[in-house]
Amino acid sequence: MHTFAVARAVRGIEPLVAMEIRRSHTGVVRGVRHREVWFEARPEADLLGLRTADDVLLAAAVVDGIGSGRSALLRLARAAREVDPRLMGAPGSGVEVSASFVGRRNYTRFEIEDAVGAELARPLRVPYHSRRDGRRPPAGARSWRVTIEDDQAVIAVRVAPRPLHRRAYKTASIRGTLHPPVAAAMAQLARLGGAGTVLDPCCGAGTTLIEARALASEGAGAARVRFLGFDHDPAAVTAATLNARAAAPGGQAAPGGQAAGAGATVAWAVADGGRVPVGDGCADRVLVNPPWGRQVPPAGLLSRGLAPLWREVRRVLAPGGLAVALVHDGIPRGFAVEEAVEVSLSGQHPLIAVLAPR
Repeated sequence: MHTFAVARAVRGIEPLVAMEIRRSHTGVVRGVRHREVWFEARPEADLLGLRTADDVLLAAAVVDGIGSGRSALLRLARAAREVDPRLMGAPGSGVEVSASFVGRRNYTRFEIEDAVGAELARPLRVPYHSRRDGRRPPAGARSWRVTIEDDQAVIAVRVAPRPLHRRAYKTASIRGTLHPPVAAAMAQLARLGGAGTVLDPCCGAGTTLIEARALASEGAGAARVRFLGFDHDPAAVTAATLNARAAAPGGQAAPGGQAAGAGATVAWAVADGGRVPVGDGCADRVLVNPPWGRQVPPAGLLSRGLAPLWREVRRVLAPGGLAVALVHDGIPRGFAVEEAVEVSLSGQHPLIAVLAPR
């Protein structure tokens, strides 16, 4: 028996989420919408193993005929009353609902949430916790989501206690740390199969290499992959070390300040992104989210521009190597674009660009 599921995604990487669902044999993709991938989950599929997804939910109802008028609220409330009780789960401390829609509507997200939430809570005899006026639901509340696109809505319940993008390994953080599903998307685009060394010259809290290591562990030859992360900020390197240790099986650190696990090693060091302490042509892949000044100002040799970083990326790449970068100010000179995906992050629209040196 297949279960109808919904994977939520950062805007722009929905096709990559669909690709991961297919590649991992998690399910059969049935549709791609704004920030969503609908799929039939295979029996015993590991829904929580999807790394490019922000969240995964089980669809309880798909409601057609949802227009922009307020009668839509009545249709949604009626659909919520008819939800299969087996999807309700344990009552916990109540029910909370988060809603969103595409396009103009004559109702608000809070009206959607209240219309659906009250009906979902009623048979369980538990409180419905509204988000109006900035209120936050208590811990332990059962999380539901309502999304509307065109004239179709889905009412779905979260599979896990918290969204998938909140990685358990993120025990340490810094300003500007990369959203883990975006880092996973970068790793997926990097085509890591066969790579021997993967390098990040601006590693921050280590998210990109940790996600790359998780992806590489699924393929043959993972035991031979070496991950090297550098950052100008010692606090970032400390955070990356702690996070990599938490992400490794058993949470163990290898000797010499390296993190072991998943058949690979990760080493971290303080270094300027404009002068990476490795030899020419030593990296098969470079993954990088350069500092772009919004949360983390460029420092060291990058304080006057990113040209030194891109020179280093070209220098360290082996023949046939690729760089995958999150770029905000256009494609850097000296690279050809093999693939580009525009994403929405923090109100900006950078590109995940797959780059080959010219």
